[in-house]
Amino acid sequence: MNGEMDISPAEWRVMRVAWTLGQVTSTQVIEVLTKRVDWKPATIKTLLRRLVKKGALKTIQEGRGFLYTPLIPEQKSMDQAVDQLFDAMCQMRAGKTITHLLERSTLAQEDIATMQRILAEKARTAPAQVPCDCVPGMADEACCATEHNQIS
Repeated sequence: MNGEMDISPAEWRVMRVAWTLGQVTSTQVIEVLTKRVDWKPATIKTLLRRLVKKGALKTIQEGRGFLYTPLIPEQKSMDQAVDQLFDAMCQMRAGKTITHLLERSTLAQEDIATMQRILAEKARTAPAQVPCDCVPGMADEACCATEHNQIS
């Protein structure tokens, strides 16, 4: 994948089906997604067309229909989406966000062991507190340490 690709939450759902099955028809995507979300087939076909236009999927005509194949790797796409999110947030909040992800995710023992190893390595050189990087020159206390910037 060259550069970052902006994929909407709805498009992610379509890509999950394509990544899982490898090659899919619109009928297969519709069958899978209509069991999970209340979308019309036309909506799903529109999402497929958008993903083709963005270069995330390629199409091969097969009879009257099309086969869709992912052009972007799943893990790299997820990594880039997470990097994009974390690059946009205050680094002072990154730890809490990662904690939230850990609390809501089901993880394999191997994944947990890998994370524990990485955290142990990071703990050796970690600062006592990560500085705020929201507004240059603004004191951390005025920006992120207070609850005034929290939306209920």
